Amino acid sequence: MGRGRTSTARWASLAPLAAAAGVAAHDLLQRRHALLRNFPVVGHARYLLEKLGPELRQYIVAGNDEERPFSRDQRRWVYASAKLENNYFGFGTDNDVEHTPGYVIIKHRTFGRAVPPSSPAAGQEARVPCAKVLGSARERRQAFRPRSVVNISGMSYGSLSGNAVAALNRGAAQAGCLHNTGEGSISPYHRLGGELIWQIGTGYFGCRDAEGRFDLQRLEDAVARAPVRALEIKLSQGAKPGLGGLLPGAKVSPEIAATRGVPEGVDCVSPSRHAEFASTDELLDWVELLAAETGLPVGIKSAVGDMAFWDELVRLMARGDRGVDFVTIDGGEGGTGASPLVFTDSVALPFRLGFSRVYRAFAERGLHEQVVFTGAGKLGLPDNAAVAFALGCDTVNVGREAMLAVGCIQAQRCHTDRCPTGVATQDRWLAHGLDPQLKSVRAANYIRTLRRDLLKVAEATGVEHPGLIRTDDVEILTGQTVGTPLHEVYGYEPGWGLPSAADRRAIVDLMTAAAPQGGSGEEGPRADPRR
Repeated sequence: MGRGRTSTARWASLAPLAAAAGVAAHDLLQRRHALLRNFPVVGHARYLLEKLGPELRQYIVAGNDEERPFSRDQRRWVYASAKLENNYFGFGTDNDVEHTPGYVIIKHRTFGRAVPPSSPAAGQEARVPCAKVLGSARERRQAFRPRSVVNISGMSYGSLSGNAVAALNRGAAQAGCLHNTGEGSISPYHRLGGELIWQIGTGYFGCRDAEGRFDLQRLEDAVARAPVRALEIKLSQGAKPGLGGLLPGAKVSPEIAATRGVPEGVDCVSPSRHAEFASTDELLDWVELLAAETGLPVGIKSAVGDMAFWDELVRLMARGDRGVDFVTIDGGEGGTGASPLVFTDSVALPFRLGFSRVYRAFAERGLHEQVVFTGAGKLGLPDNAAVAFALGCDTVNVGREAMLAVGCIQAQRCHTDRCPTGVATQDRWLAHGLDPQLKSVRAANYIRTLRRDLLKVAEATGVEHPGLIRTDDVEILTGQTVGTPLHEVYGYEPGWGLPSAADRRAIVDLMTAAAPQGGSGEEGPRADPRR
């Protein structure tokens, strides 16, 4: 018996050597990798380090504010908010405030109109509706005031797993916010309680005929069967502006095929341009057709490149007979969709620059008060969102931040179908690890926390609502001694960035009625909210 055990142990000790010899022989004979032919076996360490590099930097090497697209501090804030854990930070900022060009400073006011509530529930929940009524300017039959200034951005079923979409939709219902479908149409996972903005892309998924052409009757039928509150025509997105999309046939399951109205197992292509219109004039005709037939507010989503389109749009809208109800501007730094590196890095303007140019085009024509402006592109963080509201956003959409809330770890494997947490994949085994019931609560917690923090920032600047934050409440630092007000950086006129006087009065009334102000003493005279 002892001799047998000794022989087995000897063979076991030789097994790793035999395996290494086999690898060495393979490396020496193969011709694809010069490194491995020159350095058999040990050369594999280079490829392992290359593969693990992002993870090593993310968890070990990078500082708290270095990792991109979201730093460790930003991810920690989202994760803690989603889990209702302590999301405070101690011992002061570790950002290099003095030497970071473009650093944002929000200026608090010693005195202001907003008196923070002092009830026992203060700070636990924030009901923050949109300061404008969506669709009211053009008298759409189903105009409404969005209940939340924070909503979930367009991420299709197909790019995200069914469990991830289900978690986001249930979370939207719990948080009382809108859930954008993305261009992949309305799936069963979008019908779990959350109200929808149906995004219509170039593939017309869910409202197309057998040849892929837009079908108005199918659109109307789908709207009648789902809680759709508005329609969004997607012209482009921050991740891949001016580029079409492709969902490989291997991912086109029977469920995805039924949702999109495409053949199962066949590559699902999104063209780079729309077929229903070929000019701004035709676009507005189509907007009015959809609004007239459905009664819903209709808007557009786009990244910002050439301003000729926007100049033409506002010129035609200034006539008064046609117009979009809302405009969603996606920054070039956005990116829930996979795309070529050049599109990810270098196509489309970043959010602040792109949005401010579009807003100015509307404001110069006196149209900015008639349109609901939505921003997207890393606006799921309170400081970025506060700047967006100061620039004129009425709502913000959160995409990757919502993915983080339901389990994303920024592995940056979205384009491989191998997302380790089951968020951006169609692999059933990986997707089953994401519990949509549990993660829906985390999505709702995150949205509520972001709204609450935005309300706290608004109170710090002396106003009752994030949409009332002014451009002179924000400065952009360019060094240790230079700070430039936001309106000077982006060329805004006095009063730009704010809703109309009537909308300001209405939202102040709503906010003060929902959360009675003060309580620690007798309240003095209040300033006029129209100022």
